Amino acid sequence: MNPLVAPEAGVHTGAGTALSVNLNKVALLRNTRHLGIPSVTRAADIVLKAGAQGITVHPRPDERHIRGSDVHELAELLKAWPAVEYNIEGNPLHNLMDFIRAVRPHQATFVPDTVGQFTSDHGWNLPADAPVLKPLIDECHALGVRVSLFMDPLPEAMAHAAALGADRVELYTESWAAAWGTPRQDEVGARFATAGQAALAAGLGLNAGHDLSRDNLADFLQLVPGVLEVSIGHALIADALELGYDATVRAYLACIRQVQPRA
Repeated sequence: MNPLVAPEAGVHTGAGTALSVNLNKVALLRNTRHLGIPSVTRAADIVLKAGAQGITVHPRPDERHIRGSDVHELAELLKAWPAVEYNIEGNPLHNLMDFIRAVRPHQATFVPDTVGQFTSDHGWNLPADAPVLKPLIDECHALGVRVSLFMDPLPEAMAHAAALGADRVELYTESWAAAWGTPRQDEVGARFATAGQAALAAGLGLNAGHDLSRDNLADFLQLVPGVLEVSIGHALIADALELGYDATVRAYLACIRQVQPRA
């Protein structure tokens, strides 16, 4: 852990798992016209008032959804929400570090996307990627920014992530979502449980994200105790099209409380 970064800086103070809402799909819809709607900052304001504890964005180099201006406008908005975490995801070898240097969010999540990649689909390869990641992790720490590494559920990789100085790992949960409700659910779930235990044993904080939904979230948190934060975008925004932002956020928080009731 980085001693210069408070482990819970910018994180809700309640017990259990924090919900960080990824706003990429709001921006994707907005970008289909030139009207500025739906508003990314308006969406952030509503989900935070509904109880979300964090905002996540993943600005890709082609700006097909989140734009650079969104990153800065959200940073300005979040000044009024000092207990809310701002998490910026992306590839630190592309455009991510420019945003980290300018905005200094609470957390930078390093994701090994290629330029133009459809969506995130794999984690870092450790220890092979360590030489390029180490100086960037160190730079984030010097800026007071926590670092989370997007990782496949590989128990043996967690000690390497800790050795690099990462503060957390975000378990890439697409395979869990694909297996949920099928005969492979228990097998895949056991893999995530083992990886989560390995991360905690290495001294890492534990995040999770990608294709988590109202259907599979509670089961995942039951299998993988100790998750500090889930970052959910696609399913949550899809639900919000039918239920509205407020009701949707409350439904996801209820999924979390089902496993981790508040004191």
